[in-house]
Amino acid sequence: MIKLVYPKGKLVAKTGNEVMAEAMRQIEPDVVAAYPITPATEIMQIFSQFIADGIVKTEYIAVESEHSAMSATIAASAAGARAMTGTSSQGLCLMWEMLYIASGLRLPIVMAEVNRAISAPINIHGDQSDTMGARDSGWIQIYSENSQEAYDNMIQAVRIAEKAKLPTLVTTDGFIISHCMEVVELYPDADVKAFIGKYKPERYLLDIKKPYTLGSIDLQDYYFEHRLQLAEAMKAAKNIILNVAQDFKKTFGREYELYEKYMLNDAEIAIVVIGSTAGTTKVVIKELRDKGIKAGLLKIRIFRPFPSEQIAKDLAHIKAIAVMDKADSCSGAFAPLYSDVVASLYAAGVTTPKIVNYVYGLGGREINISHIVNIYKSLNKIASGQQKPSTTIEYINVRKTKHSLFYKCE
Repeated sequence: MIKLVYPKGKLVAKTGNEVMAEAMRQIEPDVVAAYPITPATEIMQIFSQFIADGIVKTEYIAVESEHSAMSATIAASAAGARAMTGTSSQGLCLMWEMLYIASGLRLPIVMAEVNRAISAPINIHGDQSDTMGARDSGWIQIYSENSQEAYDNMIQAVRIAEKAKLPTLVTTDGFIISHCMEVVELYPDADVKAFIGKYKPERYLLDIKKPYTLGSIDLQDYYFEHRLQLAEAMKAAKNIILNVAQDFKKTFGREYELYEKYMLNDAEIAIVVIGSTAGTTKVVIKELRDKGIKAGLLKIRIFRPFPSEQIAKDLAHIKAIAVMDKADSCSGAFAPLYSDVVASLYAAGVTTPKIVNYVYGLGGREINISHIVNIYKSLNKIASGQQKPSTTIEYINVRKTKHSLFYKCE
């Protein structure tokens, strides 16, 4: 959450992809392995040019698929290198097998991930179906509202991953952030390098003085215990993330937490959302506040590990809540973010809020100010008892369809 903006670095106009590549340049990892995919292609394209121009000394491995990209990144990390990659959508899906291996081996890989819809039908625009599908793969997931956050999150992710010994991905919304230009503050190279520090792995395969086995078979005897260790590491990562954020604030002047509360403390109605839509929601909240409507926002920054206890506490006083998912579960009763929020409230014994689930923006479908206004209007009616909350998913800005083998839009 940004609370202080004071230029200590250089103000530039850049896209989300450009600033993620700039962060990688400043981090200067030992190894990067990647395979291009829209809309994340540009990140690695720009970074590979840095290598070609001799600006960074990173070893770049151009592989034949995203599966190979993650495989090579895992190998490099296991060998003791600071390793990074980037992908999107189907590319992340092709990495599926290797995502679990990276986390199970506790490798601090950092990935730049640009959110994009998953096929079929083929779609190159942004929703969050890809990373939501990987939500339980053991990766820390950090989401960005804008390019500044993407840049800041990439820098923090290195420290977080290496301290937690967990792979970490940083996301932006495809095209909305990845390809749109805005003013971003870039910090001095020396300050970024000092912040992340030199990588000193506790153990690595090429340390011939301390040989060890990595990735051996693990059956009924210890597999359960090792998976529990991974789950506990994810829980412990919350404090690591907050500690890194505090150091980041001291160094660069920007403050981040697990999630952002925007006019939430005295709010009666609120939206919970992830990513760039939070910016649109803030505009609406300002307008509603001017009219005396106590609207608020809780914007998720860290989706994994999910800050359930804290969120339940901060939402307990809200009368009506809309949880907005940019992904659908298809087979679940509700969408991913809604399910986590409701489970968190239930576990904490919080029964006050009336909660509705909205799915929006699939395949890059527009979500605008009028849509958000209508959601708050509905929440107002629910909070006052004029309207009952829906017990099913509500779909925003979608055409009516006929239920048949092939859906036909009317």
